[in-house]
Amino acid sequence: MATKLLMLTAICRLIVIVGLTLNPNELVLTRTELQLSFNRTHITSAVSDFGKLTTHEPAAVLHPSSSLDIANLVKLAYESPQGFAVSARGHGHSINGQAAANNGVVVEMSWRSAAPVPEVNEKLMYVDVWGGELWIDVLKSTLAYGLAPKSWTDYLYLSVGGTISNAGISGQAFNHGPQISNVHEVDVVTGRGELVTCAEDRNSELFHAVMGGLGQFGIITRARIALEPSPRMVRWIRVLYSNFSGFTHDQEYLISLHDQPNSLKFDYVEGFVIVDEGLINNWRSSFFSPSNPVKISSISSGGNVLYCLEITKNYYENSDPETVNQEVKALLKKLNYIPATVFTTDLPYIDFLDRVHKAELKLRSKGLWDVPHPWLNLFVPKSRIEDFDRGVFKGILGNKTSGPILIYPMNKNKWDEETSVVTPNEDVFYLVALLRSALQNGEETLTLEHLSNENRRILNFCEDRKIGIKQYLPHYTTQQEWMDHYGEKWPQIYKRKMEFDPRHILATGQRIFEPSFSSVMKSW
Repeated sequence: MATKLLMLTAICRLIVIVGLTLNPNELVLTRTELQLSFNRTHITSAVSDFGKLTTHEPAAVLHPSSSLDIANLVKLAYESPQGFAVSARGHGHSINGQAAANNGVVVEMSWRSAAPVPEVNEKLMYVDVWGGELWIDVLKSTLAYGLAPKSWTDYLYLSVGGTISNAGISGQAFNHGPQISNVHEVDVVTGRGELVTCAEDRNSELFHAVMGGLGQFGIITRARIALEPSPRMVRWIRVLYSNFSGFTHDQEYLISLHDQPNSLKFDYVEGFVIVDEGLINNWRSSFFSPSNPVKISSISSGGNVLYCLEITKNYYENSDPETVNQEVKALLKKLNYIPATVFTTDLPYIDFLDRVHKAELKLRSKGLWDVPHPWLNLFVPKSRIEDFDRGVFKGILGNKTSGPILIYPMNKNKWDEETSVVTPNEDVFYLVALLRSALQNGEETLTLEHLSNENRRILNFCEDRKIGIKQYLPHYTTQQEWMDHYGEKWPQIYKRKMEFDPRHILATGQRIFEPSFSSVMKSW
């Protein structure tokens, strides 16, 4: 009884604060249907994110049981005189508090009671999934039918709605495009509280808006994802380079093969930069043999930086291993890596896709996961990638990085320009992801302050040299910076915001638009 009275009191405060007038029956209905929680444990869990760089406390947390719960909450925020912020939170893997709703309501999309079982359509080759579903669970569901999504992120413990709201990229993006290029249809709750089904040919403006829309135009509650026959095994290969031009030439050559019919090709192309000798044999690079560690000094020619090309060839049920061997050998023969640095292993497809989670478990066991992560992800145009190498990899970074640095190219023609994502205006551009951790071990070069300052130096270098980068998973603190980020797309982004979230209720943690209302849900 005491708990019920406490809940009733909290909801009454919510109603008074946002200026609502409901009768007691409507109040009970609101509490029952919306599953709002004012529990301190639930609120605390939504205060921070993976980045651990910011804290924003919501007034309440919603544990939805359906899309309708989310629509009712947003409509409540939209129709109330003063309004309040609403943000969807998946796995909480944002870096700068993008999923926060300061003094508002966080929607916990991963709440299991809301998630219907993924529905696989074998004939039409798609799967319908809840927006809060993790990609690892999508994969497990589709593998039961011998199918799998086409495009991935490196880490599978992310929500479907979360990655679609950013783009979703990995080593398959050069061929299949980002994850948003492989979505047939979505259900979206707009900032008006309307639940809308949209696709390329149905409510297409909203569809394109939410693809890479950073949560600004709606909350994705269901997505229909394209599937393909799943590989059974993967030939996973890494080769090393000391010459950056040779490294990028080979990466660009490999991604060009998919435009050539009937050519031999790899199925996944990534790479990473090694400026810290310890990193080549650490968690991300455990691929290399611990009994035979790689030494930069032993293979580098005239520099302290190495580059690793990471590629895979898929095996299917009817694949002939000898044919796979011959195809891999023929492809490798055309590359210019350092002789005797080929590292190869075969493993099941799911084990390859889930490789980062295995590394995560190792870091957790050592207490090295729950630390600040001042990550910086950039799209760099092909024409300036060598300038970036000289100024950043061989300049600003020195020889301590405290985390992997990914680098790989993508083909712009695999991206839909109608979506909300912005990329460099070149046919080929690179992802450069500096995935560093601020380790709390007293080493000055690994502190959060040092790494944050280094990130600023990198951004300033790119601005001073007019490199023409675009941030992926962007973070800015002023609207002018966001306008510069979107460039020619800004009028379209602004128009979409006014149409689908005119009161600026959604995803205020992104700080793209200053809210049109004053958040007064304080002192909770």
